[in-house]
Amino acid sequence: MTTDFAAIDWRRMSREEVDRGLNNGAAVAGSADIIAGWEQRSAALRQKHPQHLDLGYGPRERNRIDFLRAAEGAPTLLFIHGGYWQHRAKEIFTVVAEGPMAHGINVALIGYTLAPDATLDEIVAEIHAGIDFLAGQLPALGAAPGGIVVSGWSAGGHLTSMALSNRNVRAGVAISGIYELEPIRHSYLNEKLRLDEAMSRRNSPIMTAGGPAKPLSLVVGSAELPLLRKQTADFAGHRARHGLPVTYEEIPGADHFTIMNEMIAPGGRITRRIRQAFE
Repeated sequence: MTTDFAAIDWRRMSREEVDRGLNNGAAVAGSADIIAGWEQRSAALRQKHPQHLDLGYGPRERNRIDFLRAAEGAPTLLFIHGGYWQHRAKEIFTVVAEGPMAHGINVALIGYTLAPDATLDEIVAEIHAGIDFLAGQLPALGAAPGGIVVSGWSAGGHLTSMALSNRNVRAGVAISGIYELEPIRHSYLNEKLRLDEAMSRRNSPIMTAGGPAKPLSLVVGSAELPLLRKQTADFAGHRARHGLPVTYEEIPGADHFTIMNEMIAPGGRITRRIRQAFE
């Protein structure tokens, strides 16, 4: 790590500084073009694997899972998309399946209701419901039963950490996530999330004593915003202090968007972490 994270304290920042410190789109030039590229490649991949799209796991419109089968009897990764719990959709991120599928790993992508139509409590509950549904469907989908690995990016990294407590999850790989929600509550992002202090705290894994004793890999880019790099470093320290299995990796030169190349690529560093999670 090259940043003195101890010197970064959002509580000493103005609201404008906190807002800017969390705004990935503004921080990364060309981020909209990167996402558009993901969406285009994702559409092509969905056309190649149309058999098990939009499997309904709940009553709401976004309670859907796409399942892409790499091989008969293969293990399954569940990916949770980002967008600060209020933007984007699973269909944009199908491209992330390319890396794991190249190694014979099935990839499922889960949708969930976005804020303000759902509270964060409800979003977390939807993720757990989706995991339970997927675990029950794995034999019918031709996948190896049990032992799902969960991964997610940005807000999906947070939801990955919250999903570790699910009995059907064996491990997690969280990418550029948010693990303390108090700075979010004091930023522009809370206009739609509507977090109060109690909801913020119970959904902040770093603010709970201990945590699920399952392997968790935490990955972040060295070129990401300092507030968000600190989130990952602090959470890795939290798990280590409580004796919980954790790895921390900072990918040199990667920003909040280019870091996903390490999952899209079959030889990428995140793809390697995912493969290790199944060992």
